[in-house]
Parts: sequence; structure tokens; C-alpha cells
Amino acid sequence: MKPDTTTAMQNLIDEVRAAMPFDAGEAQLCADTCNGCSLKLLEFLDMELQDWEQKLQDGVKPSFGDIHKMGKTCKKVYMVLKKNGLIDE
Repeated sequence: MKPDTTTAMQNLIDEVRAAMPFDAGEAQLCADTCNGCSLKLLEFLDMELQDWEQKLQDGVKPSFGDIHKMGKTCKKVYMVLKKNGLIDE
């Protein structure tokens, strides 16, 4: 059985929080290669995630489009962080 959109968005948020290096220090984020500002991207993504976490707490039901957009944004940030050497697979 597929989850409802609220559960799907929460699962996405949980997966992103676990996969991204939000707790990395500025020195680690701004070292070596830079194909995009990792620090600013993580700050932006954190704000987006916090916004959706608050919306979910307030009872807002996300649409499939909202989930798709969030997933696409997360994937783009993930790929930049990977290029910058901050994500190991």
C-alpha cells in the first residue's frame, strides 16, 4: 500500500536529513573543489525542509507536485555536494 502524500513528504524530509551533511562545519563545506556554494545550498535546503515540516505540523496536505518539486530540489543539491566531494556513496 502506498503512503498518503503527507507521509510521503515526511519520509522524503527524513531521508534528506539523514543523507545530507547539515552538521558539517564551514571549513569542511568550503574546502577544495567548489562547483556551487555548498554552505548556501545547505542553508537553502534546510529552510525548505523546515518550511515543509512546519506546514505538515499545521496540517497542510502536500500535493504530488509539491513532493516532486522538493525531491527535484534535493536531488540537485545532492549532486552539487557530491561534485564538491562532500557526499560519499
